[in-house]
Amino acid sequence: MSGLENEEVKTTQTGAPLALPPPPSDEEAEKITINGNQTFKFDKLGPVVVNSDGTLSRIANWENMAPIEKERTLRILVARNQVRLANQEKQQGASGDQDKLSISQNA
Repeated sequence: MSGLENEEVKTTQTGAPLALPPPPSDEEAEKITINGNQTFKFDKLGPVVVNSDGTLSRIANWENMAPIEKERTLRILVARNQVRLANQEKQQGASGDQDKLSISQNA
């Protein structure tokens, strides 16, 4: 049973439902530490995945994963995202000077 089923639906002033739940406070955010020195905070949606074509997605079953699965997935995902961002920078580098792509590691 999802936590969203029990929450009342919030709407905007025009009466349209909000697309996403509000971001969690610092106390509610899930924190995962990998390699003993990198700490990441996530909302219920989990980490962002950089696809090989440069598009972004999320891991569909993040909420259902066990903590050890999340840690292992995150360790692989961080490394893979860095490689894919570097590849995207190389492709964009030929088109001119633009801001570099990066993954924020703020905890």
